[in-house]
Amino acid sequence: MRKLSFDELDVRGKRVLVRVDFNVPVDEAGRVTDDRRIRESLATITWLRDRGARTILMSHFGRPKGKRDSKYSLKPAAEVLGKLLGQPVALAPDCIGPEVEKLVYAMKDASTKARRRTILSSWKPSRASGSST
Repeated sequence: MRKLSFDELDVRGKRVLVRVDFNVPVDEAGRVTDDRRIRESLATITWLRDRGARTILMSHFGRPKGKRDSKYSLKPAAEVLGKLLGQPVALAPDCIGPEVEKLVYAMKDASTKARRRTILSSWKPSRASGSST
C-alpha cells in the first residue's frame, strides 16, 4: 500500500494530535523571552487549521519532577501562540480526564465560527507512576 504524503491527507473535521516543542525560555515574570520554537510550529498548525482539522497540541515545559507547579504551565506559550495565530488558544487543565475529553469533543471544525481551538497540556507521566518517559 502506498503511503500518503502530507498534502494528500484529508483532515477536515478530524482530531489531529501534534507533538510540539514549546519548552521555551521564560523570564521571572513568566513571559516568553524567545518564541522561536513556537514560530517554527506555525506552518504545521496553520496548514491543519486551514484544512479544517481540530488541532490538539501536546508539549512539555520544564522539569516539574512529577509534581504540579504553576511555574511549569504552558500558559505563556499558549498566549504567544494565540497572538501569532491571531486567535485565542484554549489551554487544557491536564492531558487526561473528563474535563479534557469535554474540551476535545466540543472542538469545532476550523471552517466554523468557533474554529481553530488548540489545546495544550503540560502533563508528563512520572517514573513513579510506572510510566516510561
